[in-house]
Amino acid sequence: MQVNVGVRIMLIYLQMIETPEEKSKFEQIYLEYKGLMFHVAFDILHNESDAEDAVHQAFVKVAENIRKIGDPVCPKTQSYIVTIAEHKAIDQYRKNQKHQVVELLDDIQGTETHYEGDNSLTKYILMLPARYREMILLRYHHGYSVREIASMMDISLAAAIKLDQRAKNKLKKLCEEAGIL
Repeated sequence: MQVNVGVRIMLIYLQMIETPEEKSKFEQIYLEYKGLMFHVAFDILHNESDAEDAVHQAFVKVAENIRKIGDPVCPKTQSYIVTIAEHKAIDQYRKNQKHQVVELLDDIQGTETHYEGDNSLTKYILMLPARYREMILLRYHHGYSVREIASMMDISLAAAIKLDQRAKNKLKKLCEEAGIL
């Protein structure tokens, strides 16, 4: 017989609590409010995974403060639980804003850049992944600084410097393989 995932998660939280009375109280809170807490967190975060993380953090906080809770199913407890869930969701939102994760797929990201020319260097520039091609053309054809390109691409200066370096290395490698360098 397989144990329900929610029950297993609740058992983990219960390990943090000492007395049987507090464990019973936490179990009632968990069963009563887990859906509401998820709804509150999801309403703030608009992401299921992040909302689940926020609810987890909220339940850890509830387990740590279980002694402060009187009746597990009452308006005062509900308000307390919702407030904790909101605060944890807001913390998660701020964390996400501070550390936005952007996956860099050099073959996909970047805009299509058109370049007119008919020499062999042009041929190899056009063979570069879109992001590299964009960097090379903005930097060396249009004359923008790396700082300006970072602003245009909405990336950090360090990321723009690295992108410039990688684009040049890739272009150099393509040219060497073709025997034009």
